[in-house]
Amino acid sequence: MAFKRNIIITGGAGFIGSHVVRLFVNKYPEYHIINVDKLTYAGNLANLKDIEKASNYTFIKADICDFEQMLTLFRQYNVNGIIHLAAESHVDRSIKDPFTFAQTNVMGTLSLLQAAKQAWNGDYEGKLFYHISTDEVYGALEFDGTYFTETTKYNPHSPYSASKASSDHFVRAFHDTYGMPIIVTNCSNNYGPYQFPEKLIPLFINNILQGKPLPVYGKGENVRDWLYVEDHARAIDVIFHKGKIADTYNIGGFNEWKNIDLIKIIIRTVDRLLGNPEGTSDKLITYVTDRAGHDLRYAIDSSKLKSELGWEPSLQFEEGIEETVLWYLSNRG
Repeated sequence: MAFKRNIIITGGAGFIGSHVVRLFVNKYPEYHIINVDKLTYAGNLANLKDIEKASNYTFIKADICDFEQMLTLFRQYNVNGIIHLAAESHVDRSIKDPFTFAQTNVMGTLSLLQAAKQAWNGDYEGKLFYHISTDEVYGALEFDGTYFTETTKYNPHSPYSASKASSDHFVRAFHDTYGMPIIVTNCSNNYGPYQFPEKLIPLFINNILQGKPLPVYGKGENVRDWLYVEDHARAIDVIFHKGKIADTYNIGGFNEWKNIDLIKIIIRTVDRLLGNPEGTSDKLITYVTDRAGHDLRYAIDSSKLKSELGWEPSLQFEEGIEETVLWYLSNRG
């Protein structure tokens, strides 16, 4: 069967990637979706059981840092689009092991860019390299009502955000130097079903279920903007198809929460759904020494994405948390 488009999605067995793969496979039967994932600790093919036999879906276990294999895949499948999600993304891990983050996030991205450049060989008609980044490249905000916009200067503070900032620069450099059609998006903290339990929301849900401590950095006053993962997948879909080449779009949930307030919502929701009296799990909150270089506040202004492409979040935060907790309760063990 001749497909209209052949699209590589990297990191498609991961948290965000699996939602994007599922959306594209189901919504676009005329597209061939090639999921390229190394299947590290955070990748899980069980996330995609429902579409693994789809006729327009192919899974390839591969390391994006393997340039020769990436080039072979581009040529073998006549790839004309890539949505690059594969990344090491846990800040605490990056503090302990910055080399792995530089290797995957910087060199892996460069490997894909060079493979696309060689495979496309200057014929960029109908091609796109779409790179997914993070709001953490912008640094931190004060409690002054300001937001990250697409023109905010980069100021990364952790090895993770530094590696993502570097990869963003390489992507833009390939446009400026070689004319490659690229788009970069910077998203806020994602949450929802299938997230690996090292991240705050699934970690705390699991800890409450097991009666384990809920470790809160510092006083819990750090603020994050939260984006429901299915809303992020919808945004990626819209931007991939309608975004302006060489442009940047910020994707946020319009959902700022102090960590301690977020944790209390999770506790209330889990206790209620378990049938526990309100406040049962409050005693699990444990304050721990703050993380090195811990950014105080992230907040994204997504108004450009809304005004130019019509995207906005579909769920209120409490609804998203409810959906997320229900999923983890149904998928214990």
